[in-house]
Amino acid sequence: QVRLVESGGGLVQPGGSLRLSCRASGGAYNRLAWYRQAPGKQRELVATIIPSGSPYYADFAKGRFSISKDRAGNSVYLQMNSLKLEDTAVYFCNARRGPAEFWGQGTQVTVSS
Repeated sequence: QVRLVESGGGLVQPGGSLRLSCRASGGAYNRLAWYRQAPGKQRELVATIIPSGSPYYADFAKGRFSISKDRAGNSVYLQMNSLKLEDTAVYFCNARRGPAEFWGQGTQVTVSS
């Protein structure tokens, strides 16, 4: 059974850091990713990682966020530094296996002073 469980969200001040984690059970995946959705906005891609190849980052994430995974490829992490007010959103873990796509329930990240 496929299940993605995120953790690590919370409240942080501008300039602070958070590390999100996602545990993906139910087999191997050929792509893991983080998306986010702010209130009133569409869900957007933050970063992706594949077993071989360089990670991909959305422009707003470059230089501030870092995506990584464990060796087994079942957990994916998002280290977020220098957080801004506009990073406030629900962050979702995403896993892809062939044509199938799976989502976690999301974890809230709130950046506020």
